[in-house]
Amino acid sequence: MFLNMKLLSHHGLNGFGGMGEGMSMQLARDGRRILWLAHESAPKNFTAVDVSDPRAPKVVVQTDLPHAQMRSNSLEVAGDLMAVAYQVTKFGLKPAGFELFDVSVPEAPRSISFFDASGPHSRGCHQLWFVDGKTVHMACADPEQKPRNPKDDQVYRIVDVSTPTKPRAVGRWHLPGTMEGDDAPPPQRLPGKFDAGFRAHNTNVYPQRPDRCYLGYIDGGIMVLDISDQSRPKLISRWTNSPPYNGFNHTVLPLFERGLIVVSDESVKDNAGDWPKLVWILDGRDERHLVSVATLPLPPVDAFKSRGGRYGAHNLHENPPVPGAWKSETIVLGTFFNGGVRAYDISDPYSPREIAYFVPQAPEGSKIGAVQINDVFVDDRGIVFTVDRHNGGLYALEMKV
Repeated sequence: MFLNMKLLSHHGLNGFGGMGEGMSMQLARDGRRILWLAHESAPKNFTAVDVSDPRAPKVVVQTDLPHAQMRSNSLEVAGDLMAVAYQVTKFGLKPAGFELFDVSVPEAPRSISFFDASGPHSRGCHQLWFVDGKTVHMACADPEQKPRNPKDDQVYRIVDVSTPTKPRAVGRWHLPGTMEGDDAPPPQRLPGKFDAGFRAHNTNVYPQRPDRCYLGYIDGGIMVLDISDQSRPKLISRWTNSPPYNGFNHTVLPLFERGLIVVSDESVKDNAGDWPKLVWILDGRDERHLVSVATLPLPPVDAFKSRGGRYGAHNLHENPPVPGAWKSETIVLGTFFNGGVRAYDISDPYSPREIAYFVPQAPEGSKIGAVQINDVFVDDRGIVFTVDRHNGGLYALEMKV
């Protein structure tokens, strides 16, 4: 099923095609384009794929995790440095935090340092943002803190890696009321079946506004933070849609030239059990007063909810401010699990239009009988790379819009 997207190639990643939400392009010193991918779960940590010819991708390295009770899920490359998130399955396990690698030789990534965030109330790092080679912004537990509810363990943290061998914690922020010792009362939780926690997710910081963090906070909505003093982030504004919606705000993508902010939810229930999970367009001209003006149109839920697995929004192409990445203020791409990868023209933010999509067949050996498209990255050639969450691996697409 496709519209204005053509499959160029598909790679099963050597039988380990369950991919997370870490996709980052390296323009290697020898001229190759290396796409680094984080795996969704054990046994694999990360895989690097040479996509110089998107019609013939080649795996150049694939690594294992230290043990099975952890996942990487997220990574970012800045130059020849790569940061990889580590989240464990139980509080107190190690390694929990992130690891820095020298990837100047993609076939031989070399560990430089490890930032330890393990502790009795920590699962470590779920997601990170690393685009300037100097600072890691991440959703990660802080062992100095104890959440009032264990679902609220991961906060926004800032780590200075300007000396890569010595990562140094700089600052942190959490939603008031979620940690022991807070003066604020605990936030009102969503109904139990939708309660995913008040914790950080995507932590985007862009060179257009290096003093701002655009923060997804799951059931807490999204925040714009003032990080001009990185040791003391301050809340500027907060936008929430839940209740009445069902939580899990995921990604916050600012479109600076247009004064817009694009926000994705994440579907986390099979068979659209937490529908609707949407992508929202906010008027962000006044960053202190964010207003929703539209959502991206999706096929009817009844057409997809019974196909297997999840259906609804998840990741966006985030206009990463790095060499090799495609950037647009008018076209937004997102992933929708069994709804595939989809592209939208938001030239008129009040009336967004779907202009392309690609929904692969169920991967061979799928236990749910459907694809689960998990993340998307578009390179500066306009090639769309997208991955399956369970076992489908990597898809390279040509988009004509």
